[in-house]
Amino acid sequence: MFERRNEKLLPFPRFLGRLRRTLLVALALVLVALSVGILGYHAIARLSWIDSLLNASMILTGMGPVDPMKTNAAKIFASFYALMSGIMFLTAVGILFAPVFHRFLHRFHVDEDAGGRDGGRGEKPRSTTRQGTTKS
Repeated sequence: MFERRNEKLLPFPRFLGRLRRTLLVALALVLVALSVGILGYHAIARLSWIDSLLNASMILTGMGPVDPMKTNAAKIFASFYALMSGIMFLTAVGILFAPVFHRFLHRFHVDEDAGGRDGGRGEKPRSTTRQGTTKS
């Protein structure tokens, strides 16, 4: 998906396209998680659609539930939804920031390779003999 260490840095307009795609993937993931929460709160906890949206949104963003769950089934759903949404949210953030971190790290590798293996100092590589001594 990303360029390899020996490849050139992706041009900035193509990098923005990559960011756009990862934003759409992360947004889709959050919308799926939000939909699961809305449907679950509406069907299992018997909340209205608006209250289901509010509870699912608050859980998904880590703020916590708004309405108390009255039945055991609703409490179990809320528990599993909270665990799932925490993982989904962190996954979405990871997907979103992966291209930025990759570009940042790739730039260091490109700069390092441009300067040569000696870090740009202009030294000749030294070979070693079998005994481990160096020759010039």
